[in-house]
Amino acid sequence: MRPFYRASHYSMKNSVGYLIRRTSNLMLPQMEAIFAEEALTYSQWSVLMVLREWGHSTAAELARDICHDAGSLTRILDELEQRDLIARARSETDRRVVSLSLTPQGLTMVENLLPRVVEHWNTLLGDFSHLEIKLLVKLLTRLTAATEGKRDEHSPRGRKRQEKLAEHFVRRKEHRENRQKRGHHP
Repeated sequence: MRPFYRASHYSMKNSVGYLIRRTSNLMLPQMEAIFAEEALTYSQWSVLMVLREWGHSTAAELARDICHDAGSLTRILDELEQRDLIARARSETDRRVVSLSLTPQGLTMVENLLPRVVEHWNTLLGDFSHLEIKLLVKLLTRLTAATEGKRDEHSPRGRKRQEKLAEHFVRRKEHRENRQKRGHHP
């Protein structure tokens, strides 16, 4: 396929990277305002949502998924644990592994905030058709996968990480299916 960009026609207004970054920077304070009453940050919300979807995770998996550095993620996890929104449990088979999960209070907070988040996104996307939204999600998902693959192909541990990530997504899918069978819906 012929490349889309040429140096002579590349600018901010047609740069996918710039547009994604600008959208993210504009969206962040709007999302933070939604969580202000609960004294919750967007990063904390992201952790709670991942744990809601996955059921449980480790700090390393979370850091990779939400693209957060381990140091600041540890502080976020400490704050969420102090507020009794998440629980840490050390693995009995490998004491180095600590599993994270939502507490009932954490799940309640997510469920209470979710309608506000959904309303916000529905407002932002109000001028988009359902087909356009589905296409946008599909294209951003493909771009994310391509970006992850590019990152991983340059890393000595990249291929191993990709294999672990593939296994992780299979486990997540199985977990989601099991939750749905038990009557829990995402």
